[in-house]
Amino acid sequence: MNTSEIEAEVIEALRTVYDPEIPVNIYDLGLIYEVKVEPSGLARVAMTLTSPHCPAAAELPAQVEMKVRCVSGVADAQVEVVWDPPWDPSKLSEAAKLQLGFL
Repeated sequence: MNTSEIEAEVIEALRTVYDPEIPVNIYDLGLIYEVKVEPSGLARVAMTLTSPHCPAAAELPAQVEMKVRCVSGVADAQVEVVWDPPWDPSKLSEAAKLQLGFL
C-alpha cells in the first residue's frame, strides 16, 4: 500500500472519532487540518479543537492517535494540536452542515 492509500485509510479511521458534544465526526467537523504518511510508515496528523477550553482536549488527541496507529501500514503516529488557524463553523463539511441543520 502506498502512502496516499494509507492516508485515505487514516482519514476513514478519523471519521469514526466523534466530538463528545457534537454528533459529527471530527474529520467532517473540520478539526483535522493535515494527514501525512511518510514512506517509513510514520503518520502525522495536525488537528485542532473547537475551542482551547474544549472539555475533550485531553481525550480527543489520544483517541486520534490510537485510531491512526490501528491503520494497516502505519508504523507510528504523531498527533499535533494546533490553534492556528482557529477552528470556526466554516470548516464544517457539507455533510456536517446538513447534519447540524446549517443548510
